[in-house]
Amino acid sequence: MAKTKSAFPAEGGCTCRAVRYRLRTKPMFVHCCHCTWCQRETGSAFALNAMIETERVKILTGAPDVVQTPSNSGKGQKIVRCPICHVALWSHYPGGGLKVAFVRVGTLDAPNLCPPDIHIFTSTKQKWVELGDRVPVRKAYYERQTLWPADCLKRYEALMR
Repeated sequence: MAKTKSAFPAEGGCTCRAVRYRLRTKPMFVHCCHCTWCQRETGSAFALNAMIETERVKILTGAPDVVQTPSNSGKGQKIVRCPICHVALWSHYPGGGLKVAFVRVGTLDAPNLCPPDIHIFTSTKQKWVELGDRVPVRKAYYERQTLWPADCLKRYEALMR
């Protein structure tokens, strides 16, 4: 992973700055998701989400709203948003529940700290998006065990116990 341990903690927040947060450590893994649901939710070509233990996300100011939204799986997701400007800060998906936060990398003050570790669901990516070969590219999802660094796998396994 391109992220360095010394770059963290890192801070971020919404557009109006009513909600500010800190990532206490580097994320476990960063997904660049090209599925049509992420495209619709972000109004962009993809979503860039940094997976981190929710306990490692500290809210510094504000009280974000949690909005339940539908998802392709039918299980929905909880999107944590600023109650004023409504910017999505992170999501919780059913697989990890409230234990795992998928932080929107674009809300970090220094989003370059979290480049993607993988491109997923590229079978539905926009045709004009060109992907290089610096990180793995998958047409759908992937097996965590085959791509995550050992230390991040240990963090995830400990979290899900």
